[in-house]
This record gives sequence, structure tokens and C-alpha cells, in this order.
Amino acid sequence: MEIKQIYPLVNDALKETLGESVLLNEDLSNLVDAGDAIFNANSFDKFSGKLVDKVGKVVFVDRKYSGVLGSVLRRDGWEYGAVLQKISSSIPQATVNETYELTDGASYDPNIFHKPDVAVKFYNKYVTFEIDRSITEKQLKSAFTGPAEMNAFISMLYNEVDKALTIATEDLSRRTINNMIAETLYDEYNSGTVFTGASHNRAVNLLHLYNSGPNAGGTALTAAAALTDPEFIRFASYMIGLYSDRIAEISTLFNGGAQQRFTPKDKQTVLMLSEFRRAADSYLQAGTFHDEFTRLPDAKAVSFWQGSGTGYAFADTSAVKATTTGGNAVTASGILCVMFDYDAAGINSMERWVRTNPNPKADFTNYFYKEKVQYYNDFNENFVVFFIA
Repeated sequence: MEIKQIYPLVNDALKETLGESVLLNEDLSNLVDAGDAIFNANSFDKFSGKLVDKVGKVVFVDRKYSGVLGSVLRRDGWEYGAVLQKISSSIPQATVNETYELTDGASYDPNIFHKPDVAVKFYNKYVTFEIDRSITEKQLKSAFTGPAEMNAFISMLYNEVDKALTIATEDLSRRTINNMIAETLYDEYNSGTVFTGASHNRAVNLLHLYNSGPNAGGTALTAAAALTDPEFIRFASYMIGLYSDRIAEISTLFNGGAQQRFTPKDKQTVLMLSEFRRAADSYLQAGTFHDEFTRLPDAKAVSFWQGSGTGYAFADTSAVKATTTGGNAVTASGILCVMFDYDAAGINSMERWVRTNPNPKADFTNYFYKEKVQYYNDFNENFVVFFIA
């Protein structure tokens, strides 16, 4: 046990606290213990100098991780069978009501067959991976004072496996959304890199709409300045709320297959980039008395779409760079929000199971944590991307 005298620091800190001294350049190296990777075997008691210091308390880093998107996208699972079959039909066309078109001597045939227009989609692609971990028991006993401590240690190791599986699911869930974003941008602009200019029904360029609408005739707002401009944020809130109303009514404009679709409010999923969500809270809601008129739709905030980069720069957090399931290479940034139908993207038939293999010769047990899951997109369901470019 190492003990150091720090009374000079205590006295200096008191003077700074009471306002009796200017701020000093303090040496905190003797105050804060940053920990050692390996216990110092020469740590003895301060009485005899011969008794080795013992571990008085053990703290395990055993915090659970739930993620953000995994729970948002998780759908159904099933034990038997493999294929997801999705069936839809089109709205029938109206015809003449002959009740009020009667003609003397005419024949009215009630036996005409009207075949429904039915479409079927099959989903039969899965991905799989596993995480392996070896656990011993006898070899660990010398490191702990009893079974409670050792069991807590082993529980921590199991939790790390669960955390790894959760993070993997979370990352793959992001890419399920990113594939939909990239395909939507490519389909609307017929390009994998250029998304400036006109806005589209499913790829809404909020900056273009603002500069050509409320800001027309003024100095064009740049993407770099947009997130700190209250007027733009107010306009963006208005547009996102407007699209939430629009997709709630039946239309063919908001899905890639031009299908007749509608997404009620309780079936809408909204994901917003955290920078945009917090900007709205800070620059818009904080200064608004009747915030119900400017409040954004209920949304889940995400810190980034693909990754944080090395420093959470907006160019990284707002970006998607991917080759899609359709083989389209897309590089885009400035993505602020996505709004989509419950059935447009999800995770199905998620299975996790564990296999064990004890090794009697070396006395350890291998655990194989396996996962099989189906990540899917349905481009016939409503999906809208909001971005600035």
C-alpha cells in the first residue's frame, strides 16, 4: 500500500476555494490513483513492513448494454420453417353502379369473375456468426476469497459475450437501415454520389427546399450552418411533421415499388441523427412557449448512421457509405432523419443458442454462442430520407 502526504495541495485548494489565491497549476499526480495493470508484489503493511497487502474489495465491470436499434427493428421469430412470405393485394377499381342505369330489355350479368390482384414476396436470406469463450474453474480459485467472488467474475465474462452479441446485432441493424437509405437515395437520384438540387418524394433535401422556399432571395444557407439556424430547424420540423401526415394517408409516392401503401402514426418509426434532434431542442423548443406547434415527431435518436469516425465530426456521423443489395455504390452525408413503415425494415426469426464442449484433459469448457438472424428491407413499404446537401 502506497501512502503519500498531500497537505500542501489541501491547503492550496482551500485558498482557491475561499478566494484567497489565484488559480494555481496543481500537481494531481499524488492525489488520483489511475490504477496499475499488475499488482505490486512489494506492497507491504506500514507496521511490520513484512505483511503483504490483501485485496479488500473486488469490483467487476459488469454493466449490461441494450443498444438502440436492435429493439426498434426486432420483429417476429419462429421455431420451424425458414421462409417469410409476405402477401399483399391492390385496391380494386370502381365500376358503374347499374342499379341506377336500368334499360328496358337489357340483361344484367351478376356472374362475372373479378380476380384480385395479389402480389407475394419471399424472404429466405439469413446471416450467422458465433462468439467463442473458454471458462475454467479450478484454475481461478487461487485468485478469489470465495465462490461468490469467483461466480461474479464468471458472470462478468458471460455478460461480455452477451454484450458482444448485442453490439453485433446493433451494428447490423444500423446497416439494415443504411441499405434502405442508400437504395432510396440511389433510386430517387439515379446516382450514387450526387444528391444536391431538387428534392424528391422519398429523398427530401431539406436544405434545397428551405433555400428555394422560405429563404428564397436571401443568402443561401449552407449545410455547415443549417444545424445552428433556428429558422431552418423550424422549417425542417414543419416538413418532417408534414411527411408524417402524408404517409399516414394511402399513396404510391413514398415507396420504391409505387405500391398503394399507408402508414398510420402508430406504425411509423422515426430515427433522427442526434445532432439534429439536440439542435431542435436547443435552438427551437427552448425558446418556444407553445412547443406543441413546433415539436418534432416522436423519434429515436442515433449518434451516427454508420460510425462515429475518429472524432464525431458531422461529416462522419451523418454519412452512409455502402454497396447496396442492388449492387449500387452510394456515398452520402448530411442525413438527418429517416421515417419508415413498421414493415419496411426489421429483424426476423432471431435465434441465439449455446453449445458447450468440456475438455477433461486441460480442465476447461468451451462455450460457443451462435446467432442466426434475418435482416430485411421491403422497398414496397413507405420509407423517407431527410437530408441536407
